[in-house]
Amino acid sequence: MSDHSYLPEGYHGVTPSLAVKNASEALAFYANAFGAQEIARMMMPDVEKVMHAEFRIANSIMMLSDEFPEMGVVAPEIGQGGSFMLYVEDTDSAFQRAIEAGATQIAPVEDMFWGDRIGRVADPYGYRWMIAHRVRECSIEEVQAAGQQWAKD
Repeated sequence: MSDHSYLPEGYHGVTPSLAVKNASEALAFYANAFGAQEIARMMMPDVEKVMHAEFRIANSIMMLSDEFPEMGVVAPEIGQGGSFMLYVEDTDSAFQRAIEAGATQIAPVEDMFWGDRIGRVADPYGYRWMIAHRVRECSIEEVQAAGQQWAKD
């Protein structure tokens, strides 16, 4: 077993850090949409901007701040900030929860050829989320063959 004592407790080797236009609102949205739990929040002195926040979704920690263009930290436009794969117990209910919290549907929930049930949403802060749960295990050969057929259809 390898030694990972260099990692802070609860963290994985890669931790996403997001910049958004209103971090306080975004933290509330992620709590409502994805069940995020806030871990920490540090505010900038003399302004109502989040300098640094951390939150947990499932077993993953993410970081977040308001944008600070003067420091080169700029929030993305809607849908341009990258995407996250979020595995949940029930895709349909998690997808509906995200929509009710203010996410915009990109693609409806459906079973996919690689074995996941997945729906895609955009959050109001520039990021896309693929919400999924595993329906069945597939071999790489099955996925490749099904992917080829899917691409033709």
